[in-house]
Amino acid sequence: MKNLNELASKPTELIDIKKTFGFESDIKIKGFKEKNDWVPKIDNNYVFDKTTTLAILAGFAHNRRVMIQGYHGTGKSTHIEQVAARLNWPCVRINLDSHISRIDLLGKDVIKLENDKQVTTFQEGLLPWSINNPVALVFDEYDAGRPDVMFVIQRVLEVEGKLTLLDQNKVIEPHPSFRLFATTNTVGLGDVSGLYHGTQQINQGQMDRWHILSSLNYLEANHEHKIVSSKVKTFKSKKNLELLKEMIKLANLTRNGFINGDISTLMSPRTVISWAENYVIFKDLEHAFKLSFLNKCDDTEKPIISEYYQRCFNKEVI
Repeated sequence: MKNLNELASKPTELIDIKKTFGFESDIKIKGFKEKNDWVPKIDNNYVFDKTTTLAILAGFAHNRRVMIQGYHGTGKSTHIEQVAARLNWPCVRINLDSHISRIDLLGKDVIKLENDKQVTTFQEGLLPWSINNPVALVFDEYDAGRPDVMFVIQRVLEVEGKLTLLDQNKVIEPHPSFRLFATTNTVGLGDVSGLYHGTQQINQGQMDRWHILSSLNYLEANHEHKIVSSKVKTFKSKKNLELLKEMIKLANLTRNGFINGDISTLMSPRTVISWAENYVIFKDLEHAFKLSFLNKCDDTEKPIISEYYQRCFNKEVI
């Protein structure tokens, strides 16, 4: 597996979209011939949402800045990673939580020992490193970023956007194969729904610099059923597959309850997989449900979730 600096500067291999992603498209997309350590691993059971995948492919093919919006647990970041994995495109994720600062992105001076002497050198941050390389950079939780961090990112949102490192008197030109993506729970308007505390409003000038915005919703029940049954290999008996339908029905009730503001926690597809795996271990559906989801919930909301459980399994959770 090659290092990043040994990778070809441009993708050269034409990708068959129908064969790779499962649907027809007129988009022409090329990937890299070889993988390296920065390329995500392929999940062969991953199910691609056509609209979101086309938006991401357009970002890779035409150097568009792509933002994916949706509720948590819909697989926004994973979608970008799985597209990158099939293109052999190096991919780096940065979570823009409140602890990420301007210095973390750009870099800082550090003291090192050289020839038994202390010297000050500049340690490059992930942003200039990514811009210099054939990398797809993904900003997770983009609407939670601090204002000082967002203004740093705004500099590189233009396709030809150069990054100026004032401390280094240096201007960085983007690598021809550098790509930029973001995932967000809101559409830059802040937490108008009350569901995502800590999100910020994004100024309109910055939002306008994102060329493509795609919304990703939860999977259809049959797709989620296919994914969970493929992940949990021992869950494929006829009885368990029927049981899984009700488990996914319950998961969708929690998602609707979350959207309506009735509960503050929901079951993602990952939670359903954990529930199925725990059921295989403990042979007790209710106990597995408690371990996988209910114990994470607020005590005041557990009666509502118990009602959801009763609707699906004709039994309340004790």
